[in-house]
Amino acid sequence: MFLARRTTRNCCLSNSRSTVGWLFVSIATQHRLYEKRASPMPAGHHRTLRRLAHKLLYRHTLIARKSHMLVVSLSGSPSPKSRSGVVLAHASRWLQSHGVEVTTLRIRDFNAEDLLFARFDSPQVLEFIEAVRQADGLLIGTPVYKASFSGALKTLLDLLPERALHGKVVLPLATGGSIAHMLAVDYALKPVLSALKSQEVLHGIFAIDTQISYDDNEEGGTLDEILTERLHEGLEHFHQGLQRRLQARHKQAGGHLQLAL
Repeated sequence: MFLARRTTRNCCLSNSRSTVGWLFVSIATQHRLYEKRASPMPAGHHRTLRRLAHKLLYRHTLIARKSHMLVVSLSGSPSPKSRSGVVLAHASRWLQSHGVEVTTLRIRDFNAEDLLFARFDSPQVLEFIEAVRQADGLLIGTPVYKASFSGALKTLLDLLPERALHGKVVLPLATGGSIAHMLAVDYALKPVLSALKSQEVLHGIFAIDTQISYDDNEEGGTLDEILTERLHEGLEHFHQGLQRRLQARHKQAGGHLQLAL
């Protein structure tokens, strides 16, 4: 598996299923009791029990889902060590410290032929699409090459379905050799994200290469004080966007429960 994913949500859903297990056991037990009496269980009684079990499972699933925030961190740099990767690593740690689950994806972990030949049915691509579908928001980091974002990143974004970012919050992060590349996010990356119907593309954060240092890996890199302050400010806005999405999901889940019950 090339995804570095936490399992909090899966555990929640697993617990939800065990919660309603007793109802399904009860159905089987009552079947046996009626068999001993040589009389069939009334159809209405059986349907009522099963309906209650499914409603309870649905409710627990909604509770587990609506109280959880998931973000995909996508690195568009093909280099094993990149300054944009350092910025993403800092952003991911900040989000995790604020209770957000982060799934980390790197363009260099994908099969190059899958991207170049647009293999939509590739297992890696399908897993990427599913990760984006489940996410509440995306962090997208990219170096700026020739006044545009990474071409490798573009090949991956091209594999996303239409409206793949609908309802999601996106924070673009870019790095470049000079301030002359600063507008690449607004004029190159943001139009692509808008075409994918992102609900909210926040003001991107651009960092000059000299503001970032790293040694053997991206996790150990450091940011200068000014960039750190700007990044945290952008992440605050990003987190607020995630919370707005969570609140909307709370409201929607409440409506579904009223209909279900």
